[in-house]
Amino acid sequence: MRKLIAAILTIIAAHIIAAPLAAQQAYPARPIRFVIPFGPGSASDTLARIIGQELGQNLGWPVVVVHKPGADGALAAIEVQRSAPDGYTYLFGTNSPFSVVPNIRKEPPYDVLKDFTPVTYLGDNTFFLVVHPSVPAKSLPELIAYARANPRKLNHATGNTYALVATAMLAARNGIELEAVPYKSEPDAVPDLLAGRVQVLNGTTTTTVPHIKAGTLRVLATMFHERSPVLPDVPSLVEAGQAKLPISPWFALVGPAGLPAEIVARMNEEMVKVLAKPEIREQLGRQGFIARSSTPAELAAIMKEQLAIWKDALKAAGVQQQ
Repeated sequence: MRKLIAAILTIIAAHIIAAPLAAQQAYPARPIRFVIPFGPGSASDTLARIIGQELGQNLGWPVVVVHKPGADGALAAIEVQRSAPDGYTYLFGTNSPFSVVPNIRKEPPYDVLKDFTPVTYLGDNTFFLVVHPSVPAKSLPELIAYARANPRKLNHATGNTYALVATAMLAARNGIELEAVPYKSEPDAVPDLLAGRVQVLNGTTTTTVPHIKAGTLRVLATMFHERSPVLPDVPSLVEAGQAKLPISPWFALVGPAGLPAEIVARMNEEMVKVLAKPEIREQLGRQGFIARSSTPAELAAIMKEQLAIWKDALKAAGVQQQ
């Protein structure tokens, strides 16, 4: 009898110990959602699909890209904030919802450091400054000279807050006045840009490069301090005579607050594998995206640091709280 009882207790104990492990191994058990803050055809859309497809193959379940554009990325962030912390909904976000919304809203719709669970940094994106061919400027210095001679004559399209703030900082540094025309996302701005109704765009590789190669837009510089391998003949911002900007367009993956530690660890591990894969890095590189992963703790520190950086940048650019 004692042996029988001991055997039963051993079996029960084994089930108790194995239960959490089994639950962890069972994840995921259905498709995962990547909620993105911009529309179809945007850089976020392209990058999320490249990464999501590889991640889905590794996990054995598809990753579905969900578009939630508007309000500087706040709509996408709120969607994830209000989702169940079960590991099936993530914000594939940019600096817009992470760093800008908390700084420009008098009453922010969420606390970026408390209402989300960091998973991993994703990387940094490349932007190019382009103009409509009707603009008589073949370089950034020529654009600045033309804008000084023609104040408020040039309209610049903004499909995201990086473009808005970076262009505003560039204008302020050089004493020029450009009229900002906001769009929900870059693809929405393209028809007006190609038609010449807006003349300037600080845009992502996904949006600008096809039109640069087709000759329908003229590129003046990349907004980074180094040249981009996507268009290696295009001068960097520094080479064009400008100081490096303090802000950069970055991406990260977060879940809602309260995401279980074992799910965070699993997703981080899988995402690190995806971002390290040479084929994926090459695909992302063709989009002007520099992949870089992190631990959840490192991402938490980055998010906190970027809040402070963007607060100063928004003030310098003259962007008022809403």
